[in-house]
Amino acid sequence: MAASLKAVTLTHVRYRKGDQLGHFLAWVSLIPVFISLGGFVSHFLFRRELQTIFFALGLLISQILNELVKTSVQQSRPETCHLLEMCDSHGWPSSHSQYMFFFAVYFTLLTFRRFGDLGARQNSIFLGFVVWPLASLTMYSRVYLGYHTVAQVFAGAILGTALGGVWFLVVNSWLKGWFPVIEESGFGRAFYVKDTSHIPNVLKFEYDNARAARKELEKKRGD
Repeated sequence: MAASLKAVTLTHVRYRKGDQLGHFLAWVSLIPVFISLGGFVSHFLFRRELQTIFFALGLLISQILNELVKTSVQQSRPETCHLLEMCDSHGWPSSHSQYMFFFAVYFTLLTFRRFGDLGARQNSIFLGFVVWPLASLTMYSRVYLGYHTVAQVFAGAILGTALGGVWFLVVNSWLKGWFPVIEESGFGRAFYVKDTSHIPNVLKFEYDNARAARKELEKKRGD
């Protein structure tokens, strides 16, 4: 008799009841949701950096292309789709794998382009122990939980890697030239959209300006 299934209620990702690894991987498979909602949405609300906005736009385009490929190829999910009630959707390529490998590639290229040798060791540690392992775990989780075959997750990873690299080149070789125009446009001024890629150390820049603004305010109050 097949084991009963339990779901992570947030997005109804199923795993075998009592399977602790499955429970962990069910949460891992939700990382794209956390990145989109917790990362990009909050970033737009509080930061509004053009580089990150175009990063998010690239991920959205990647997911649209994923759906188009799935609809064209129409490859079925593995037999476990009956237990997961997912047989009405297609499996090639895996959208989760594509999302995470697009994210990992773009994030890696952006990190080293922005910082170069400055802090390279810290960047390598973060990328090596956080970003790429999470991408790999997400890919593995989709196979372990029965949502995809190995071929489907690798197809997603390859497509995500290629699209992430291409989109990074498009943004930073062509679209970046339009950042000042967007920044000075009505939209940019209305929503405080900005580009700080020309500032070597954004944290120090913001820290210094915040302190200067506070001192100026204290001075005015004193007068």
